Amino acid sequence: MGTSTTIVATTPVLPADTPRFGWLAPLAFLIILAALPMFLSSYFQDLAVKIIIYAIFALSLELLVGTTGLVSLGHAAFFGIAAYVTGLASPETEAGSILILLPLAMLAAGAYALIVGALSLRTKGVYFIMVTLAFAQMAYYVFHDTGIGGGSDGMYITLRPALTLGSTTLIDLDNSRHLYFTALGALVFTFALLALVQRSRFGHALAGIRINEQRMRAAGFQTYWYKLAAFVLAGTLAGLAGFLMGTKNGVVNPEMLSWHESGAVLLMIILGGLGSLRGAVIGAIAFVLLKEFYSSEAIFGEFAARWQLTLGLTMIFFVALLPKGLIGLASLRFGKRAGKGRMSGSIQAGAEK
Repeated sequence: MGTSTTIVATTPVLPADTPRFGWLAPLAFLIILAALPMFLSSYFQDLAVKIIIYAIFALSLELLVGTTGLVSLGHAAFFGIAAYVTGLASPETEAGSILILLPLAMLAAGAYALIVGALSLRTKGVYFIMVTLAFAQMAYYVFHDTGIGGGSDGMYITLRPALTLGSTTLIDLDNSRHLYFTALGALVFTFALLALVQRSRFGHALAGIRINEQRMRAAGFQTYWYKLAAFVLAGTLAGLAGFLMGTKNGVVNPEMLSWHESGAVLLMIILGGLGSLRGAVIGAIAFVLLKEFYSSEAIFGEFAARWQLTLGLTMIFFVALLPKGLIGLASLRFGKRAGKGRMSGSIQAGAEK
């Protein structure tokens, strides 16, 4: 009797939608995203593509900040460099090949991430933040103050990349539907890759470095190389987002490398919830939608020009009330239901006694 009472008392009554079924939410979300082009106007479809690209960008930074504990203020450098490489390498007389331009853009972003990471990772804390910012600003002024990419005016990508097989065009990124599903496929790839990384030995080592790097070194891990690998992977994935954003807009300018862009993507993962891939995606969705909402002249009139003020106040509000981010709302709900389950278990145990 005593043993059975202990089992009942310590076993909560689990709701049907507990994290053991956590894969259902991403699957349902993916199905909804795949069906959206059938219902959205061209404006909202373009907005959806923008959100998807920023979600990829946020996921890449989440690997650094949320998983490894490296706060970077220069992540936009990899984003912008990939966009510029896409524009510079695109032919002027015909559409460039995705099979050439995409790997080239990601490789350029990854190469710069290797240089930045190799030097900046020798510092820690606020010094690391400032060094990454310095490298990003250096790349910004290279494109802003020289004629490499059109100077401060930027450059146009008049012929967007395509994927052809013989005389058949399989993917044409000048087609809004093709661009949408290509971006969606890139988001699925990025999310799945980082989910596998988090569950791997490499991901567990990164989590250990975030919690206590000194103890990881004492255990025999060469933490510098683990952090450098994570830094390069994050920069390469940011390059994927930069390729897509440059292709979507058809124009690239130095602002894509500015610290404002780095700060914006950092706000996305904070808003969504650090340490969660889903939180990064949710944060990107919320941030872009809030920005569009506050900058709408139809809603706010002349005050829409001051959208940074209202967005900043909203961010302060969310951070104050939800320190775990928007993803914390789900855990809060599960916690309450689990608490009810434990209470019912305790009542049942008391009745058996």
